[in-house]
Amino acid sequence: MEKQADKSDKNVVDELENFAEEDTTKNKYLSFMVGNEEFGIEIFCVKEIINIVSITQVPSSPSYVKGIINLRGDIIPVMDVRARFRMEERPYDDVTCIIVVEQKGDNIGLIVDSVNEVKYIKESNISSPPSAKLSFSNQFVKSLGRSDDRVVLLVETDKLLYDEEK
Repeated sequence: MEKQADKSDKNVVDELENFAEEDTTKNKYLSFMVGNEEFGIEIFCVKEIINIVSITQVPSSPSYVKGIINLRGDIIPVMDVRARFRMEERPYDDVTCIIVVEQKGDNIGLIVDSVNEVKYIKESNISSPPSAKLSFSNQFVKSLGRSDDRVVLLVETDKLLYDEEK
């Protein structure tokens, strides 16, 4: 009888831990700027944020892949989100950051103009983007989040990282 109680207690603890893990990242987005637009990426895929570092170019890469970096012994490809969105290039400065994300077991760096904050966006404040494609970068927008009287364009990470240019 005692074993049964231990087993059910363990199940309750496991369920609470799973709930706590899910709850900490649900509807949380790291917001960042590219140009004048605010974008958001799901926080659960963000590994870290680093200042811009020296990038080694790799021949025959797409124009938006700036090269690779050595991050504490790990070689990580780096993509310029501004170039991926076909926006005008601008020089990197002291607020330019690399967001290191993990997707499909890969670590990839995303160069953005600046990082803002982690935002919680209620499910009720998230909606689908308009069906009309207003620009090339819209193909990477999964949904729109309303936060503090602003619209945050929530990025579909998988498409951003892996879709081939059309």
